[in-house]
Parts: sequence; structure tokens; C-alpha cells
Amino acid sequence: KQKSSCKYLPIIWWRRGKTKINEMRLQGMFVVSAENRSCLCCSRRTTPEKFYIEAGDDGCLDVLAIDRVSTEMTLTVKRDIPASAEFRPICGLMGTIHLVAGMYLVVITKKKKVGDLLGHVVWKAVEFDIISYKKTVLHLTDNQMQDNKTFLSMINNVLQTDGLYFATDYDLTHTLQRLANTSPEFQEMSLVERADQRFVWNSHLLREFMTQPELHKFVYLVVHGFITIKSSCINGKVFEWSIISRRSCFRAGVRYYVRGIDSEGHAANYVETEQIVQYNSAKASFVQTRGSIPFYWSQRPNLKYKPKPQISKTVNHLDGFQRHFDSQIILYGRQVVLNLINQKGSEKPLEQAFDKLVASLGNGMIKYIAFDFHKECSRMRWHRLQILLDMVTEMQDEFGYFLVDAEGKVLLSQEGTFRSNCMDCLDRTNVIQNLLARRSLHSQLQKMGVLHMGQEIEEQTDFEKNYKNAWADNADACAKQYAGTGALKTDFTRTGKRTQWGLLMDGWNSMIRYYKNNFSDGFRQDSIDLFLGNYAVDEADWTTPLCDTKDWKFLTLPIIMVVAFSMCIICLVMAGDVWTETLAYVLFWGTASVVTGGLILFNGRDFVDAPKLVQKEKLD
Repeated sequence: KQKSSCKYLPIIWWRRGKTKINEMRLQGMFVVSAENRSCLCCSRRTTPEKFYIEAGDDGCLDVLAIDRVSTEMTLTVKRDIPASAEFRPICGLMGTIHLVAGMYLVVITKKKKVGDLLGHVVWKAVEFDIISYKKTVLHLTDNQMQDNKTFLSMINNVLQTDGLYFATDYDLTHTLQRLANTSPEFQEMSLVERADQRFVWNSHLLREFMTQPELHKFVYLVVHGFITIKSSCINGKVFEWSIISRRSCFRAGVRYYVRGIDSEGHAANYVETEQIVQYNSAKASFVQTRGSIPFYWSQRPNLKYKPKPQISKTVNHLDGFQRHFDSQIILYGRQVVLNLINQKGSEKPLEQAFDKLVASLGNGMIKYIAFDFHKECSRMRWHRLQILLDMVTEMQDEFGYFLVDAEGKVLLSQEGTFRSNCMDCLDRTNVIQNLLARRSLHSQLQKMGVLHMGQEIEEQTDFEKNYKNAWADNADACAKQYAGTGALKTDFTRTGKRTQWGLLMDGWNSMIRYYKNNFSDGFRQDSIDLFLGNYAVDEADWTTPLCDTKDWKFLTLPIIMVVAFSMCIICLVMAGDVWTETLAYVLFWGTASVVTGGLILFNGRDFVDAPKLVQKEKLD
């Protein structure tokens, strides 16, 4: 009973005169390119240029016309499209964004089918195009052109991050249980109006469309995260099994630049993960959440392998903490918090603060469980994860899961969720979510009659392999989006055991993370802030925020360190006959390189790639 949008969106932009055609043969949709030409008369009148967006669905007669000068968007009909218009295919319209050169149209040009979810096709957006309303940037200064080019690369950086999904006629932003508990009025709303705004990643791009309901059918809502849809068979019974991870666009960002919560209680790296099963028209789902430790803390990169976390001393943590859990309880019911961080070392103060805040809040709907993952599972003792599962078994049984029979009658509802976190809410978190989801899936398949009593999922070899790989793929997707590399510990998720090769790959991924977190994440953070509207370009009053003036230390100290280290090596390789002289040279240049390296580490924040667009809060 979902209200459908038009299924295909060809876009047309045109010029009157010689038409330059850029053909793209995609999914049977078309777009036309044309610029102004003079009318065939002496007065040389110019017709204003427009984008025409026409639905590929024959049942949709309306055409969206966008004026490229005034940026006004209106509805028209197909007969108003100029006969000279040539077509170019696109797969969907994501919205518009304002940069230094003016407005840009963001479209999907290639898509890949993920699968059918409850009878609705889910697509993965693969390729995109950013089309300028203006035909030239000659009205910009050289600095403005460079800034505009940088902003375009930022938008492309977000679009090229793997994991953008959409559906033409299904609401991917809501869980099955939320969709089942809605009114008829909600069902009649467009997908744009009724979406859960936490998970609409192109919401900023849709701002021009929000105020005009008649235009909603021309745009698609895009979610960011991970979706897999698998058809499986156990005991000769075929069923559909899916994982949907929805990343929140509130307090979104990259690993070290976005931690904790904001003043509204939105947690960094917040992801809602839903596991869905469908068999003979019956449906079941199990929902979990993850998110950064929900108070005010930071962990800014400073060239050290593991920067020390800093808890703010100047804010009231309880206010934001309460806002966070109030919203979670309203949305999901009772909360079991699984805190998987270390209970010693630099992570210990975070665990103690979390425990203290839960106790101070005194909310009976929140249960706090601290489990030192690294301590318990050290020396490859991964079987000790069963300790945590045994601790939460009774609570998971009480929470249950959502279940609807073939007639659409709700048989069970999920009464609470597990909120898991580690430092990054990636590696350790995904291992635990996988185990909890497995236990829920076992109960669901037995309830649906797919699994016989006494059978275990682990015994179903083919399904077990698909299950492990899907959850490992989910871990990799979430990790790449937040930390820049695939997840750690996925060898355990894929095989059920820790391996030496897995340890080696974890070391490699850790090195890649170190480099990206220190030397490229500032740009990635800026890209996300620009795309989500946390930073807005003001064309009328433009002063560039992209200038990054480095002081003398930025170039001087690295040069001195490289020269000193090189001289030290040269002295060792080309040692003279007098060893005391050689030793003196080696000690001198070695000391110079060590001292310079120490100064670089001491001033580490001056050498990392920091965000330039939005100044994140500085915590004491």
C-alpha cells in the first residue's frame, strides 16, 4: 500500500541552436543537451534555458521544468518540451546544491540492482553527475574558480563513497515495525514527506523540493550504509533474508573528527541495523543500533597511533545524555547498552563516565553492561564471547522481534533494542551484533517453520557461509564509511575463528587507517559537512574558508628531520677510518633527527589534515 513515485527519471537540458549531444545508454531513460542559439530572425531573441525532467513511467504525464537562470521549478507537460530536445538517460534525481558558481543538479547516472525487498526493487547508486545551471564560470575570479573546483571534488568524494541506496516505491528509512504502526494518512503521504529524516542522506539536496509537494515524485530518497538481500534455502524451504544498515546523517563524519554527541543528543557514527526475513508472505525483523559513547568527548588526530580521548570539563554531560536516550526509548523502547571498550588504559575514563551517567539518570528503561572485549578475548579466546551472550539471553528473549503472518496480522513486536558501542562502533561492535542477530534469526526461522526443532543454523552449511559473509560485508561497509578501511576482526565473522592471516590483515588495515585519519580525513569531513548542509556556500558574500596558512613548523621541521636522518645513514654507510669521528657524526645527526621527530609529534595537530569548513567544538 505504499504510494508509488514515478519509476524512471530521464532528464533533459537543451539549447536552441546547434545541439551538442552526450549520449548515455542507461536503463531506457534519456536526456537532452542544448544551449541558447539565436532565433532565425534578425532580432536575435534568446529563449531562456531549462532542465526538463520527464518520468520514464508512461503513466506519469507531468514534466519538471527547472529554469537555469532563475532556478524556479515548475510543472509542465510533455508537449512543452522543445522538439529539438535531445535525450540523455539518467536513473534518478537526488536534488540540487548551491556552490560558488551557482546551482548544480545532482543526478544518478548508473544503478545496480541489489534485490527485491518485500516485492520492491532496491537499487544501489553507482555513478553520478553534477550538472551546472550556468554554462560558464567566467564570471568567477581565479580564486573562486579554484574554490568551486574544490567544492565539486568534495561532493564527488561523498557520492563515490560506497553505500548509497534507493528504492522508487518503498520507504527504506523506516523499519518494518515502524511502517506497521502507521496511520492511513501516513500511508497516503509521499515518500519524501514521511521519511525518517535521520537516514535521508540527500535531505539537504532536497530542500528546494520540500516546500512543493507536487514535485516530490521527481526525486528519490537516498540512504547511506549497507543493504544485502539474499535468497536462501533450508530444509527445502526458500526464504528471503536481508540486512539493512542505515547511517544517520545527524552528527555524521569521520573517525577522529566526530565523536560523542551534539547538543541535540545525536551520537556520532550512529547506525540502525535491521535484519529481515520473509517466508511465505510472513515477515520478521530484528533491529539493533550502534553509536558513539553518548556524552561530550573528543579524540582529535595528532600523529600518534592512538590519540588520547578527552572528556569535556566545561559542559553538562547529563543534558545531552538524557536527550539521546529519551529519543532512543521513544523510538525503540527499552535499551540495553553494551559497552565493549577497554576497562583500563586510555579508554577506562570513558567507561567510568558512561557507567556514572547511566546511574545518575536513574532510568529503569536503560540497562548498562560493560564487557571488556579485548581483555576477555585476548590470546585468541573468542569462545569467551559466550559470557556476554549468556548475560543478555534473558533480556533478548524479553525484547523479542517483530513478526507479521501471511495475512498481515502482527503476531509479535520488538519491545527494546541492544545499543552496542566500542571506541569506533565498528570492529568489536559488529562482532557482537552478528552474534545477537544470529540468535534472533534462529528463533524467527523456527517460528516460521523453516528450521525444525533441535536444528541449528550452524548446521546449514550453505546458509551459514552466506550469513557470515553478509555480516562481514556489513562490517566492511560501515568501517570504510567512517574509518576509511575495511573492518578489523572480519576473519572471525567470516569463518567463526581468529586466524593468523586475519591478524596480518588487521595490521595492514590499521596502518592504512593511521595514514588516512591523519592526512586525508580533514577533506573527507569537509566533504560530508558540505553535502549534508552543515556548511552552506554563500555566493553573494563569498570569503574562502579553504585557505590553510601553515606556520614555519609545517615545512621546516620535516625537512630538518629528513636531512638529519639521511646524513645519519650516509655517515653509517660511508664510515671513515677513524671510528670515533664516525660515531660523533652519527650521534649528532641521529640526535638531530630524533629531537626534530619529537618536536613534530609534540606539535602533531599542526601537521594533520584538519577540516576547514566547520569548526567542530573544542573540548577541554
